[in-house]
Amino acid sequence: MLVRSGIAVVALGFLLRFNPLLVVAAAALVTGLAAGLEPVAVLAAFGRAFNDTRYVTIIYIVLPVVGLLERQGLQARARGLVAGMRGATVGRLLLGYMLFRQVTAALGLTSIAGHPQTVRPLVAPMAVAAAERQGFDPPACERVKAMAAGTDNIGLFFGEDIFIAIGSILLIKGTMAQYGYDITPIHLSLWAIPTAVAALLVHGARLLWLDRRA
Repeated sequence: MLVRSGIAVVALGFLLRFNPLLVVAAAALVTGLAAGLEPVAVLAAFGRAFNDTRYVTIIYIVLPVVGLLERQGLQARARGLVAGMRGATVGRLLLGYMLFRQVTAALGLTSIAGHPQTVRPLVAPMAVAAAERQGFDPPACERVKAMAAGTDNIGLFFGEDIFIAIGSILLIKGTMAQYGYDITPIHLSLWAIPTAVAALLVHGARLLWLDRRA
């Protein structure tokens, strides 16, 4: 029963809005100790995860770089850039970013954009600057930040399946094969195109509707 204490740590950490990476690391440490593992064994498990997936170590590279750029005024320059652009609105800006995200994800370039390296330091400040120029109030500007993050998620989710060598395509093929459906990855990728277009139209309409709410 104590092994599940890590779940409580995750829930409490997210509730208090602590750093997600620290929350997950603390939950893993609590779970390992509750399971009777020595601290060295828990640390070794972290090390194996770092070497096997590389995902966590990438965060340690990206975040300091983003933090250094922000300290040097990256967000202020991004806001100033939008302030000097005529016709730049929240809807148009985020729609352009979504199109960029979908196209690059469809080419397999899923890591060149994202929340820590693009949305937080660039896209969100630019969208907020456009929103303030359009007369959005502070609560509406907070919703614009959320919409910027959601736009990245939607663009990536519906764009990456067009790329034939993505893991999700292989997962779908394997699952369908278990039920007797022999579908080639190229067919799955081609059928992902209409879905991506529909997502662009639906979410694009939502983004443009933001401009009418100013």
